[in-house]
Amino acid sequence: MTVTEFHCKNWRNLAETTLRPQAGINVFYGENAQGKTNLLEALWVCSGARSFRGAKEADLIRFDQKAARLDLAFEAGGRSQQLTMQLGAGKQITLNGVEKKSATDLCETVATVIFAPNHLGLVKDGPQVRRGFLDFALARLKPSFAALQEQYDRALDQRNALLRDRRAATMGELLDLWEDALARLGSIYARQRQIYTQRITPFASRFYYELSGQKETLGLAYDGAEASADEGGYELLKEQLRQARETDQRMGYTTVGPHRHDLLLTINDMPARTFGSQGQQRSAALALKLAEAEVLAEYSGEVPVILLDDVMSELDGGRQDYLLNKFSGRQIFLTCCDPAAIPRLSDGSVFLVKDGEIHARA
Repeated sequence: MTVTEFHCKNWRNLAETTLRPQAGINVFYGENAQGKTNLLEALWVCSGARSFRGAKEADLIRFDQKAARLDLAFEAGGRSQQLTMQLGAGKQITLNGVEKKSATDLCETVATVIFAPNHLGLVKDGPQVRRGFLDFALARLKPSFAALQEQYDRALDQRNALLRDRRAATMGELLDLWEDALARLGSIYARQRQIYTQRITPFASRFYYELSGQKETLGLAYDGAEASADEGGYELLKEQLRQARETDQRMGYTTVGPHRHDLLLTINDMPARTFGSQGQQRSAALALKLAEAEVLAEYSGEVPVILLDDVMSELDGGRQDYLLNKFSGRQIFLTCCDPAAIPRLSDGSVFLVKDGEIHARA
């Protein structure tokens, strides 16, 4: 996919503007709070996703305005396409002149992958963040995965409710019922995560190796793979639930299953979360997001646009040079605060963002 033209009106602090990026790398620089991240957020929302900053739709509209509009012209699927999105009194979306009922309908057509500073949590934070990364990526590849996740969560809620209800005379039978459902759904759930981990591992490892100047290695492993086995995963998870029942009743919640699994990351065979430097952790998180883009391209046949927000911070010169000059065959939108890295760019477009206005630099 390639964005050929972008227009916004009343989007956060951005002035009404029309942007015509190039097909390669586009660098947007400027001081903080000038609108760089707002631009990437707009492009990300055009893919049907919610704000990566967790903002409500009302917050995306410029202060004192009632509506915002985004227009995106892009090449995808071998043809020119046009998206219009209007926020205000409800969300109105048209793709190639056809009205869309839901923003999620766009994800199969408008392909983007975002890296933002909060994605450092993929390495620095707890397992919940890494589980969320796996689940979001899988849901984009397979809409059926979201349904599986909902079914698992529903069964989990039912078991947790029973664990806390000590008055239920038939608790044992009901727990058997919901544990069977959890084991059945959970083994499939874990299997999908395990397969995805196997698919992104070679890409993430390669990107990290190249980012590090071919000096360091990144390892990935799904902690819960035993429950994902083609054969035996269901029985194993069911036995784990049975053995944990007494503990779970005391705790009041389910302590085993995919909702407790993790994606383990190592740098040079050491846990990245505890032993990685700031630059190494940022590189590892970035490698995961770049790997996500590669798998999305493999699955859909459409190379996604890469959105990199404030990615240059805490990266040394070699890693900055890699990001600016070593990618081809894909469109990149990259923001940074420090213009000192821009001279490293051998070929691409550079824009200054100041007071919400975007200026192309000659």
